[in-house]
Amino acid sequence: MSAAPTPQRPRVAIFAPDPVLSVTIEARGDADELHLHPAGQGVWVARMAAELGAMPVLCSLVGGETGATLVPLLDALPGASRITHTAGSSGSYVVDRRAGERRVVSTALRPAPQRHEIDDLVAATVATALGSMLLVMCNPYGAEGLPDGVYETIVADVKAAGIPVLVDLSSPRLDRTLSSGPDLVKLNDWELAGYVRGPVDGPRALEAARALQDAGARTVAVTRAEAPILVLPVDGEPFEIVPPRLPRGFREGCGDTMMGAIAAAWARGLELRDALVLGAAAGSANFLRHGLGTGRRDAIEELATCVAVRSVVRTAV
Repeated sequence: MSAAPTPQRPRVAIFAPDPVLSVTIEARGDADELHLHPAGQGVWVARMAAELGAMPVLCSLVGGETGATLVPLLDALPGASRITHTAGSSGSYVVDRRAGERRVVSTALRPAPQRHEIDDLVAATVATALGSMLLVMCNPYGAEGLPDGVYETIVADVKAAGIPVLVDLSSPRLDRTLSSGPDLVKLNDWELAGYVRGPVDGPRALEAARALQDAGARTVAVTRAEAPILVLPVDGEPFEIVPPRLPRGFREGCGDTMMGAIAAAWARGLELRDALVLGAAAGSANFLRHGLGTGRRDAIEELATCVAVRSVVRTAV
């Protein structure tokens, strides 16, 4: 656990309903090694936010045998946790890396929480967010793990208090947050296609991003695999962020790493464009590593000098 937040280490609340126990099998000579790690979207967001100077606070459901293993692993992360205990076991998965690639061989999902457990999680999240610089909203594991209305309630209450909200969600949870005007919606192109229920290739990505803004989102950032990141700011013209070209690496966790970096930069007072550039650099750093939500601050800041920003109107989308 890290020290209390300071002006140099601002607090960032993260709604991370499902930290997951990851069991990874690695080959070491003639024997196998097993590694236990906390995993999941919120954990990866928090890990990078801490690396870049914020104090993340995870607001999560944890329970069962897997939860008992997760608690000390979460305690070892930089930052803090606001754990709501649940009767069901936390989710888990087993990853086999012995052949060099990351292959998920088994998964287990958390069962649906009870009503009072959901209420406790919502209350803990809102209370934490109201004492933080901003709130990041993450998905459950799996998709049906929480009622969609939980997302609507949390975002509405936190936004009403004047706290910025950054959303990294897929539909239908994303849809339930838009009427409250989240300050940033970051999503990938297939999540955007799910929102508009249609293709978003080429210039249609910009049209779809505008549809999100029309529904209430302020700034929208769309990651598109090897293509530049498309940004539609609340004020001003759309632009693209172009990370350095890296043909070989590992895509898992890059988007969550990006969000963690954006959250830390935003909480530290960086301008939106600078925060997004740092996020793109953090995603590139994660791409170069086997770990998810990882990357050293010095390497990320160096990679940020290789990230280009260009106007959409002067480039082919």
